[in-house]
Amino acid sequence: MVFSELLQAVRTNPQAVVIPPAWAQGRASFGGLMAALVYESMRAQVPAGRPPRSLAITFVGPAEPDVPVSFQVELLREGKAVSQVLGRAVQNGQVVTLVQGSFGAPRQSAIEVVADPAPQIKPVEDCPELTYVRNVTPAFTRFLAMRWGIGGMPFSNNPSREMGGWVRLREEGEAQAVSEAHLLALVDAWPPAVLAHLSKPAPGSSLTWTIEFIQPVAALNSRDWCLYRAQIEHARDGYGHIAAALWGPRGELLAISRQTVAVFG
Repeated sequence: MVFSELLQAVRTNPQAVVIPPAWAQGRASFGGLMAALVYESMRAQVPAGRPPRSLAITFVGPAEPDVPVSFQVELLREGKAVSQVLGRAVQNGQVVTLVQGSFGAPRQSAIEVVADPAPQIKPVEDCPELTYVRNVTPAFTRFLAMRWGIGGMPFSNNPSREMGGWVRLREEGEAQAVSEAHLLALVDAWPPAVLAHLSKPAPGSSLTWTIEFIQPVAALNSRDWCLYRAQIEHARDGYGHIAAALWGPRGELLAISRQTVAVFG
């Protein structure tokens, strides 16, 4: 199943979604996919006209592939402009992913500050591709096209504080309109930037993740290349703190991200 098919599955039957092993990330299902599916179930419970402003995501435990997952939504508060929503992915009676989301309608304001410009990197065609290699790269990477343009690849003993490049989904058939659910997958597709500092393979995973969407989201389709850049702010004791952002193909800011990651090396 490709990404759009899994989004449709959670819309159709949120109580029993089975994630194929092809979407695995080690022994767990891809975190960006889990966040997207929880978000999609939350989005369905929020009134139209209130786009997501911020999501706070905690990966409580690994979601196993091929085992049904139930997606549950609780409306915490609905104000005049803002809805506060809690979403859970539950498997085998245990919460595996928890998302608290703030959805807010636009309002008049005298304040407007434009975003900093996107970083300048080589064009997509001049950046090396991170190809899917069975038993080497995570299984889910077969569904994403990634071109490296900033910093070092994982386990390359590269001390750079930055990592990133171009990314898009690999979707079959006609191009799909990109929503916030797609942006979650594009941002989380990248490995923790701290892994480039290691000289040999070691596991690493996200503990918590906060992502903020720039509204209205620019019009994109699944064949558009987006630009991702992560910056390591601090790392020690097996934990890294990483800030990142995603831009569209015309340099428009799409999302701002911050993650705490655990590294076992």
